[in-house]
Amino acid sequence: MSREGLGLPRGIGQRDYGAMSSTTAGTTSDGNFGGFSPTEFISLSESIAANTIFVKQSWQFLEKANRTIGTAKDNQSLRDKINDIQTGTNQRIATTTKDLQRLTVVVRGGDKQQKLQVEKLTSDFKQVVQFYSKSQQSIAAKMKQVFLVNASQADDLLAAEGSAGIPGTAEQQQELQKQKQLQQSLQFEQDMLLEREQRFREIEANVLDVNHIMRELSNLTSQQSEVIDTIENSIGRTVDNVESGAEELVKAAEYQNRYRRKVLILLIVAVILGLVVTGIIVSKLKS
Repeated sequence: MSREGLGLPRGIGQRDYGAMSSTTAGTTSDGNFGGFSPTEFISLSESIAANTIFVKQSWQFLEKANRTIGTAKDNQSLRDKINDIQTGTNQRIATTTKDLQRLTVVVRGGDKQQKLQVEKLTSDFKQVVQFYSKSQQSIAAKMKQVFLVNASQADDLLAAEGSAGIPGTAEQQQELQKQKQLQQSLQFEQDMLLEREQRFREIEANVLDVNHIMRELSNLTSQQSEVIDTIENSIGRTVDNVESGAEELVKAAEYQNRYRRKVLILLIVAVILGLVVTGIIVSKLKS
């Protein structure tokens, strides 16, 4: 069965997009963030988006493979591919989680739009990892169930073989020949069962790794939500301050206008008084 026929994601064992991003750019020697880096922001964002697509393809492959487990098309090659897919995808998920943590630090010096972009990248990645994790759990459970059924059938057949009588007739000899063929088949099946048991044990271990990643992503999402809330609160406080400042300016303008009117009235009164006094003085001088 070909990789494409199973929907196998391309790129297993090829270039790891999660490793192409720099995790040290924009930092000081002591590891602290040294300022917003547009180049690192773009690089990390593109890497995370590419890895999100990769995990989605892995999830789609697991969904298709899950329908094959336990059927006539089920074989060791398929189970090896399932294990390879999960191992490679889990590594990609771990790398992307670190990139998201780094991007959360980088974007602290960016604007609100960039912070919202990081929040969306995290949300999309977390969603596809949840789908992928559920597929992992489903495949692990199904492989375990198939293993137990096959093991039980093998035990029953071996018990039936042990209770067979000594051949005497032609029919009994034919039956013996069938039992020998069955014994060979059972031996092969037992070997396959051992291999399959090892595979689903590895798959179960991979599921635990993804659950740990999911907890980290949940914490990261909470941190980003707090950052966005803080930005919105800061914007709200700025708007309130601007509105308060505008009100104070209006009050100051009104106060200044009243002050000017008072000064003007006082000047008019002073001029009138001056004219009256001048008139009195002039009339006395004439008399």
